Amino acid sequence: MSEFSKELQVTAEYCQNQTFDVFSKHIPIEWVKEAVKETGKASLRKRRFPAEQAVWLILGIGLIRDRSIQGVCDQLDLAFPDSKGELSPLATSSIIKGKENLGSEPMKYLFKHTAAHWDNTCDFDTVCGLKVLSVDGTYFKTQDTESNKIFGYAQKTASFPSVLAVTLMSTRTHMISDAAFGPVTNSEISYAGQLVGSAPEDSLTLFDRGFMSAELFESWRGAGADTHWLTPIKAKQRYEIIESYGEYDHLVKMPVSPQARKAAPYLSEYWEARLVLIPNPKGEIRGFITSCTCPDTYKLAELVDVYWQRWEIERGYGELKQYQLGNKPTLRSLKYEGVEQELWGILISYNLVRLEMAAIAKQHKVEPLRISFINALFMIQDEFRWSDTQSPGAIPRHLKTMRDNGKRLILPKKRKRKAYPRAVLKKATKYPNRQRENATRS
Repeated sequence: MSEFSKELQVTAEYCQNQTFDVFSKHIPIEWVKEAVKETGKASLRKRRFPAEQAVWLILGIGLIRDRSIQGVCDQLDLAFPDSKGELSPLATSSIIKGKENLGSEPMKYLFKHTAAHWDNTCDFDTVCGLKVLSVDGTYFKTQDTESNKIFGYAQKTASFPSVLAVTLMSTRTHMISDAAFGPVTNSEISYAGQLVGSAPEDSLTLFDRGFMSAELFESWRGAGADTHWLTPIKAKQRYEIIESYGEYDHLVKMPVSPQARKAAPYLSEYWEARLVLIPNPKGEIRGFITSCTCPDTYKLAELVDVYWQRWEIERGYGELKQYQLGNKPTLRSLKYEGVEQELWGILISYNLVRLEMAAIAKQHKVEPLRISFINALFMIQDEFRWSDTQSPGAIPRHLKTMRDNGKRLILPKKRKRKAYPRAVLKKATKYPNRQRENATRS
């Protein structure tokens, strides 16, 4: 076949589909229909803006943050035939009503379904034969409306309500396997408890020190076969050495507080873990404890090395907020359920970018995190923009350019992280605080 014939074939295949849609490529329409059906949101009749199209809109809002809702709707070519069978632009009122009718449950269902499926297509970092993941919390600001005040304020001087989110993330791809979020008045530990059972078998999950909880960790370990955990400890942590494997490696038992035993009666008076101390520690972190208690199976050197990967989840959060959300101080939604709906859409869209990055990395035989997140995000956003404006003759050239551009997304190799504690500097806020009514009253 001549080169010209190949270009004609590519053009014909493209024009048949009319759009080069990254959503439909990774999220089959059957999944969307299943989400709205299983959550009881399927349209009983042909509405002006059906639930399935509302799902696509929420995903578009999560991905294309520099457009209005109407602009995203137009960009995704979302429309529905009128009584004459002609497609016409949707009125803003129809779009808003369609979003409200959809609610947040279908988006939550779709996130869970896509995350489970995409996890099976991606590789994990491994240590001692265990897949490595991480859990940590982060905040998302919301609009300061009466409805959103139910989320609470992260600080007394905060100007906007915030949502507290806790996620389970792969340290290799930064893809989010599960998430739980809600009012900041609930603790990170309570949201982490909702993730119990989400970690795959034969896995090691790294927790920040704020998640220290006998109930959480015992539940995490008992939720599946070899679902282990690891978390740093402070110097004031109380423990008693049961057995020593080396100078800095011990099996210890720790007391369970009366409050914890009252909340979870199945807990014993003590719980056991493996303690690995850091020689000459700097700062208040003395070492870490883990459920990987067998020294023959889980080697000390490998556990010490994986301990420093717990910062990877913060890097993932940083790219999500800085690049995908464009450093915007608040989410868009004015109502409580709309915030939940928007966040599920953002997390699905974030995972979709990570999925594309993993595919590009596999094609070019590099690690997934050596693919630039911001450039991959721009590439996916551009798929929507050029698909509606390019002439048929330019399509094959553009597709070839996109395939070749994968090499340009590869970042240099990272230097090996040194085993030093992280120094956290307090940064001045970029946004002035607006005094809330009664904020200073006590």
